[in-house]
Amino acid sequence: MQSIVVYCGSNFGKKAVYSEMAYQLGQELANRNIKLIYGGGNMGLMGRVSDGAMDNNGSATGIIPNFLAELEVEKKTLTELHYVETMHERKAKMVSMSDGVIALPGGFGTLDELFEILTWSQLKIFTGPIGLLNINGFYDHLLAHLDKTVEEGFLHVENRDLLLVADTASSLLEKMDHYHKTKKENKPLDTSLYLKK
Repeated sequence: MQSIVVYCGSNFGKKAVYSEMAYQLGQELANRNIKLIYGGGNMGLMGRVSDGAMDNNGSATGIIPNFLAELEVEKKTLTELHYVETMHERKAKMVSMSDGVIALPGGFGTLDELFEILTWSQLKIFTGPIGLLNINGFYDHLLAHLDKTVEEGFLHVENRDLLLVADTASSLLEKMDHYHKTKKENKPLDTSLYLKK
């Protein structure tokens, strides 16, 4: 894998472990020569994961809508910073530049991005690995709910298995690398499928 999108919160959370693990993920990406693609913000876990990459001679590309940049929340010390008009364009551009996706703890935005990319994967629009870094058991309840959706017949087991889960950056990246290497078809996202009106 050459590049990975990271979805995460623009807040730090109440426990220091979230910030620490976000930084470690950025550092791990840098150590593996994997480019970080993320939302371009300088706040919360978004800022920490980009710090982890940039502080360790890695590469970080931010994609940010103009209206957020005008609020001066973009991080300017990045390898690249791209401006787009809408949140939809942001999400499509981020994924079109990546070989895989990782979600860290976050709020509505992170969950929106995670479930959208899982849906794209289910529909074979996106074929890369999707990882969930379950820091401090943050996503335990969500994972239990996904199991419930399988139990109640709303989600097929093979689609539930699209989400790779680990509690450390290194183990998650190993799982994703294995998925990437063994997947028969890894192709970049055709954003026209998403942005077509």
